[in-house]
Amino acid sequence: MAITFQYNKTSLQGLEKQLKIRERALPTIKSKENALRLEVKRTKDEMKALEDRLENDIRSYESMSALWSEFDPALIMVEDVALSSKKIAGVITPVLDGITFSVKPFSLFSRPSWFIDGITVLKTLAATGIEIEFTGLKMNMLERARRKTTQKLNLFEKVQIPGYKDAILKIKRFMEDEESLSKSSQKIMRANQEKRKKEEVEL
Repeated sequence: MAITFQYNKTSLQGLEKQLKIRERALPTIKSKENALRLEVKRTKDEMKALEDRLENDIRSYESMSALWSEFDPALIMVEDVALSSKKIAGVITPVLDGITFSVKPFSLFSRPSWFIDGITVLKTLAATGIEIEFTGLKMNMLERARRKTTQKLNLFEKVQIPGYKDAILKIKRFMEDEESLSKSSQKIMRANQEKRKKEEVEL
């Protein structure tokens, strides 16, 4: 990103102001990026643990697979998913507060006795599945925010701050050169005036 500037005091002051703003913001952006990086890792670990739990639960019920063919999945359904939100390093993420299931009434006499256990099993599996979905959503939101923060950090650290410093240095050098040229020309003028005066006196 090329920084536009002019070789004058006003431009110099403007650049110095912009540089200060970025230098002040840098530690905040760094700590936000670090916090988001840690949170993304923690959420990934959480999601992996949930996926492993779901896999283990499904595997443990495989022995009952013959019985599941008798089960009526229409007996149970998700009625409501309670949500709230939480700010993590300035990013609003969804929080799963609870899941409400509705179970259709059924006769215990006409259905096998294990149906009650089957409903409990399905509730557990569905709850873990929903939790995985929300953890994935949270992870994507945090990862997107982390990427944006990293981009901003790189822009400030590697492009803008060095760019402003370079531009400020160029203006200062130009102004110093201009000042020394002005002083030199004044000295020459003074020397010429003195020479003329000397010549006039001699005449």
